[in-house]
Amino acid sequence: MSDPSPFSITDTQPLDPKKFLDQHLTAKGETRASVAMTGLDTLWINTGTLCNLACKNCYIESSPTNDALVYITLAEVEAFLDEIAADNLPTREIAFTGGEPFMNKDMMPILRLCLSRGFEVLVLTNAMRPMRRFEKDLLALDGRERITFRVSLDHFTKQIHEAERGPNSWDKALDGLDWLSENKFNVAIAGRRVAGESEAQAQAGYQELFAARGWNIEVSDPAQLMVFPEMDAQADIAEITDACWSILSVDPATIMCASSRMVVKRKGEATPRVAACTLLPYDPQFDMGGTLAEASRKVALNHPHCARFCVLGGASCSA
Repeated sequence: MSDPSPFSITDTQPLDPKKFLDQHLTAKGETRASVAMTGLDTLWINTGTLCNLACKNCYIESSPTNDALVYITLAEVEAFLDEIAADNLPTREIAFTGGEPFMNKDMMPILRLCLSRGFEVLVLTNAMRPMRRFEKDLLALDGRERITFRVSLDHFTKQIHEAERGPNSWDKALDGLDWLSENKFNVAIAGRRVAGESEAQAQAGYQELFAARGWNIEVSDPAQLMVFPEMDAQADIAEITDACWSILSVDPATIMCASSRMVVKRKGEATPRVAACTLLPYDPQFDMGGTLAEASRKVALNHPHCARFCVLGGASCSA
């Protein structure tokens, strides 16, 4: 058996099997919290789950062999951008995640399309070989000042990063980040914390790394450094009720599904679908429909990720 992920959650009980069963009520019979859509600010598009890496704790199970979400095409992306335009949606940003987006052969045409429509663009990448194949194309992008590359750097140390992502992944990621920085692209980092590590400790560690490499990334800006809480759908966590908003002093409008959706294309399905959340592409209860209009309804927080990552963790995939 291989070593577990350094980010595994080990200090909790298994999930209570009575939790997260009912869209409307918690295991205690209380009204489950839901989030209404305030407006589509960010449209996420999953480019496909195939990836050049097989991380130990990938929430979407991306790998070199997992094609549960197949490659989305330029024409399919264009159809959703057309819907945004036709319905005059307030969409500011188109964001891409995978898998590794640059393994999709349509990725460069898709980026050119989004930039030509005037959107800000966010690309989640590991900055390794798939991205580096397109250096000339990326440098030639018209409007590239509106694109941000959020690079996954799981820790500020090589040892922990490679314990999660595999050997020989650290230096290649840093080299890719060097290239992006040297060519004046907007760069952000997606990081994580190991057990017992405070946010301040994580920020200090990343700051030292950024300074040593000469990267202009501000650790105190969550749009430039996102240090995500860990997720484990099998670990116990509290369910979120309507009363929790006031108890926790959390505004539901700040939760990710209030202002974003994600387009996915599942293997075996003829057309793309719209999921409520970047974290839940497979769960049928978070399949919101085939169009952005259908997907604008409220979302019941009926999954452990809703509690651990979004509400209690205060995290969002969108800046």
